[in-house]
Amino acid sequence: MEQIVQQIEQYKQEMQAFEATTPAQVEAFRIKYLGTKGLVKTVMGEMKNVPNEQKKVFGQILNEFKEFAEARYTALKEQTEGVAAGGDQQRDITLPGEVFPVGTRHPLNIVRNQIVSIFGRLGFAVAEGPEIEDDWHNFGAMNLPEDHPARDMQDTFYISQNPDWLLRTHTSSVQARVMETQKPPIRVICPGRVYRNETISARAHCFFHQVEGLYIDENVSFADLKQTLYFFVQELFGKHVKVRFRPSYFPFTEPSAEMDISCQICGGDGCNICKHTGWVEILGSGMVHPKVLENFGIDSNKYTGFAFGMGIERITQLKYQVNDLRLYSQNDVRFLKQFTGAV
Repeated sequence: MEQIVQQIEQYKQEMQAFEATTPAQVEAFRIKYLGTKGLVKTVMGEMKNVPNEQKKVFGQILNEFKEFAEARYTALKEQTEGVAAGGDQQRDITLPGEVFPVGTRHPLNIVRNQIVSIFGRLGFAVAEGPEIEDDWHNFGAMNLPEDHPARDMQDTFYISQNPDWLLRTHTSSVQARVMETQKPPIRVICPGRVYRNETISARAHCFFHQVEGLYIDENVSFADLKQTLYFFVQELFGKHVKVRFRPSYFPFTEPSAEMDISCQICGGDGCNICKHTGWVEILGSGMVHPKVLENFGIDSNKYTGFAFGMGIERITQLKYQVNDLRLYSQNDVRFLKQFTGAV
């Protein structure tokens, strides 16, 4: 045992005298002393030749030897890392740094936030509701009873029957829940995802995003609706945009109108997006049907209101000149990174 102890002391002296200036030399130290066939492991293998009564003392000596070797290795490693770091002083620090990719909001979220901000300045609060909805809030409360022909335009995905549960076809169901729990005056917008059983194409998808608005109070008129929507399109698209209203039909509003703006892609000259008319329909609107108010116990003789709804995909298409709605949901980084600088 004494001979082994003397050998350990000799190894310690060698390790203490070992100098390293490069990572390769440090690695050589590790292999020689701490590797699987290194001297530390060789010495520890002598434990089997030590008498039992001396194993405890010899074990302590071996542990101290191993710790000494590991500490010396760590010191040499830190020393060479410091030398390598010092080499950075020879680099040209005026060179540009590494460029890290910058993420961005999805274009639909960008436009959604802009819409919310514009109507927020007019006093509209944001209301949200469930995407899985019952038949009453989605259809019945909106003056769309069973077998109503207008339901054909909103064919959706049913989850169960008796009672009917479905994926909502519009965020009008959120308006229904607001009228169910609040009394006038009511002024809300309802953004969210909706679903319809449609064939996927460049112009349609089985899901899309909407923003609907509702304002109910005393003496609300169609003139208030028009001025609200005029303000919205001019804030979003600019003062140059042209606007027109066309009579239309919606079961939950009367009278009803669709709103067109001059095509932002062709400037009104005519293109495939506007079907060569120079106009693009962006939303439907109208005065809230008295039957809808009465469904929630709101006195239609005292209160009137207006409602409107738009698809965010259509608005984004016009604002950023996107020609295929499927791009929004394909997660193609080449498409999404174009909006890095968007606000």
